[in-house]
Formats: sequence, C-alpha cells, structure tokens
Amino acid sequence: MLYTLAHTGHAHIGEAMQWTWEPLVVIPLMLMAILYVQGVPHLLGRTINGWQAAAFATGWLSLVIALVSPLDALGGILFSAHMAQHEILMVVAAPLLVLGRPLLAFLWALPPPARARIGAWTQMPAFASAWTAISGAFAATLLHAAALWIWHLPSLYQATLHSDFIHSLQHISFLGTAALFWWALMHGRYGRLGYGAAVLYVFVTAVHSGALGALVTLSPRLLYPIYATSTRAWGLDPIEDQQLAGLIMWVPAGVVLTVLGLALFAAWLGEAERRVAFTRSETMRKS
Repeated sequence: MLYTLAHTGHAHIGEAMQWTWEPLVVIPLMLMAILYVQGVPHLLGRTINGWQAAAFATGWLSLVIALVSPLDALGGILFSAHMAQHEILMVVAAPLLVLGRPLLAFLWALPPPARARIGAWTQMPAFASAWTAISGAFAATLLHAAALWIWHLPSLYQATLHSDFIHSLQHISFLGTAALFWWALMHGRYGRLGYGAAVLYVFVTAVHSGALGALVTLSPRLLYPIYATSTRAWGLDPIEDQQLAGLIMWVPAGVVLTVLGLALFAAWLGEAERRVAFTRSETMRKS
C-alpha cells in the first residue's frame, strides 16, 4: 500500500494509480471466489437462486474495487478516496455478499466430514448463545454504529495510514459489522416478516451515518492533519478534500441506504400480502 505517498506529500498520479496486490487481501478474495463457485452448484435453484449468486459476484467485484484497485492506494493520499473505499465496503459489498448467502455455499464446498464437524460446532451452546446475542437487529445495528464512529476518531483514523495492520483491522471492522448488520436484517430470526422492523434500523443507520458525514463536511478545521500535504498535488485543498469525503458519506451512502430500506419495505409488504392470501385460501378450503 502506498502510504508513503501520503507522508511525503509527493503524490504522483502514476504512482498512485496502481493496483494493490497484497497477499493478505488477494488470497482471501480468491478463496472466497473458489469456495463459492464450488459450493453454489449444490444449492442453486433451492437455497440459493440465480439472482442471489449474481449478487454475490457483484459484491465480490466491489471488494476487488475497494481493496485491490487503485482506489486503495489513492486512499492513502485523499481522504475522499479513503471514504469512498469504506462506503463501498459497508453499503455496497456487504449487502450484496449477504444476499448471496456465502456461508451456505462455503459450507457445501467442504467435504462432508468437515461440513458435519462445522455444523456440530455451530450447535454448541456457547456458540449458539454468542451468535444469538450479536445477530439480533438491535445488537448488530449498535455494533456497526460503534465501528463507524470509533474508527473515525482522528487518532484511530490516522493510525490506519501508519500501519497496515491497523488499517486491516479497520476494514475488517467495517465489512464485518456491516455484513452482520445486513444479515440480521435480511436473514434474521423473524424472516421476511421482520423486514418491517428492519426498515427502522436502516433509517437509524442512515441518520447516524449521515450525521457523521455532516460533521465531517461542515467542520471548519482539518480533522485528519495527515492529509494536509498530500491532497494539494491532486489539485485539492485539504479542507475541500475533507468536505468531499463528508459528502460521500452523507449523500451517496444515504441514497443507497434509502433504496435498500425501500426494498426491504416492499419485501415486507409482499410477504404480508402473501400470508394474508394464504390464510384466506386456507379458511375457504376448510369451510
């Protein structure tokens, strides 16, 4: 990763526009793709539909854009690019990956004995209790909000540009809590009937993330001085770059969250209508 560009202030376009082939990023991405491709044929047409597999593929490609494309290197130079990277992880990649049900596909990619052992392990009381505690919509929303706000503290955010390890932790926190959040809303314990409540949690997330974006946009001072020297080589004043970063979190991310919330609301209405129609048909059949 080209963090030295941000530190020296000599952010040449040719140096920044490079793909980042970090083994600790590329290898997990390749493993994800291989496991999904091997596991999904066992489930296609039953647990996983074609559009869900397409959603996973699109989510995987968005991870490549965020973590491997020149956007990753550019994030060490421009705060706005770094913010775009994070929003792709949280509001694009995470929901698309969750729609593709990757854990099921990964499980079916394994040999039957390994699949049985993992299944037995997930049924253990300690694991089941922990999963129940963190996978509820309320808990997942809190965890995701905490990750978002804590990592934007200036000291922590700037530390990610000094350490690949801390930067990786930040990305894992953003993607992991976002995936948990979307899983809780889409595949939670109440099924599609829970989509009505899910709309509320999406709204809450849109409000608090938008508020953070507004704070960044409207701040009169530079929140992350590490970007003070690197942005000018790209024709941006540091404050302008910060305002653009805040707007990316505030407006485009808010629009995506709104669209996803409306999709959940439409699915909830459809499920409610389906259940009403089924109840009516059953009543008529019995009478």
